[in-house]
Amino acid sequence: MKEVSGGVCAPKGFRAGGILCGIKASSKKRDLALIYSEKLCTAAAVFTTNQVKAASILLSQKHLANNKLRAIIANSGNANACTGEAGMAAAKKMAELAADLFAISPSEVAVASTGVIGVQLPIAAIENSIEALGNSLAKDESGHMAALEAIMTTDVCKKDACVEIMLGDKPVRIGAMVKGSGMIHPNMATMLGFITTDVAISADLLDKALRRAAAVSFNRVTVDGDTSTNDMLLVMASGEAGNAEITSENEDYSTFASALEAVCIKLAKAMARDGEGATKLLTINVSGAQDEGAAERLAMSVASSSLVKAAMFGQDANWGRILCALGYSGISFDPGNVDISIAAASNEDVKVCAKGAGLPFSEEDAKKILAQEEIEIKISMGDGTGSAVVWGCDLTYDYVKINGDYRT
Repeated sequence: MKEVSGGVCAPKGFRAGGILCGIKASSKKRDLALIYSEKLCTAAAVFTTNQVKAASILLSQKHLANNKLRAIIANSGNANACTGEAGMAAAKKMAELAADLFAISPSEVAVASTGVIGVQLPIAAIENSIEALGNSLAKDESGHMAALEAIMTTDVCKKDACVEIMLGDKPVRIGAMVKGSGMIHPNMATMLGFITTDVAISADLLDKALRRAAAVSFNRVTVDGDTSTNDMLLVMASGEAGNAEITSENEDYSTFASALEAVCIKLAKAMARDGEGATKLLTINVSGAQDEGAAERLAMSVASSSLVKAAMFGQDANWGRILCALGYSGISFDPGNVDISIAAASNEDVKVCAKGAGLPFSEEDAKKILAQEEIEIKISMGDGTGSAVVWGCDLTYDYVKINGDYRT
């Protein structure tokens, strides 16, 4: 597997673009994106589990029922959630407008929205700009970057990836973009994620690969404990690579699924690092749990703890908060078996707890580790062979500043 450029436009058969259409009058950034495939794609998606779902989610779930798509139209600046019948009409209009550009069926278009909840979507702004959106499409990285900017909201960093793998003698590419910075917590994280690939694969195996990739990536990220109304992770496969179609869980499937998982993990970590107001990426690595599911719940409990997150911001090796968070995870374990260390990307490591009790350690050494931008909390449960890694970020003053007046 090698990294390549081009994002969602790198796989064969895809174009993308993005423009400013004025969904939020105060914004001067692109806010309307389009990704288009020259042929009908096999598609799969994972959506928010929040019972309150945006109109775009409800419509896209319906359009994905047959696992076929040609395009994705997405806006930022307005979530079109909790907007009633008018909101659903606006979502349908977005699909119709995009479909009319290419003389395809609206059912072949997925719709995505992100932004403020409870405000009617100014569909006229989209309608007035749809021709310009179509004209913005490009087959190269410029189109990818324009679309990526258009889906961002409070994101500070652009988050994208593209890799190439070989299936037999055919190069296959996977390109991806995500947005997500706040309201991030499984299942799924608050995000829009769009993936394109030119692999030839059956619908059921594409769906299986995407769900596994999401389970070990975006569903293992937390920023603030809030799961959005608008989360969507969607993949379109054009089949243009020319590989033998993947119809069974053979070696080609394993190679593709592993690459898709690697792309999703890279982007999930980038989302955690770009958490609203965050200064640190936190990796919580739990081993020795009863099984993988138990390890994941234990790790997520630590990553979600406001007290642990605040301690990481304050560069305080307060391991008691970590043990406490394990204790309310809902997983049964013996606290007397737990070991805890904190580590940095530079491989510096300080063990702070053994067998459930504190160890003498250098606060100065611990502070040097906690001053770095990437911190790993290593936890050994001494209870089995299960392991899991999740990602989060610290809790800072800026998180409150960003969210205190987000709507107004």
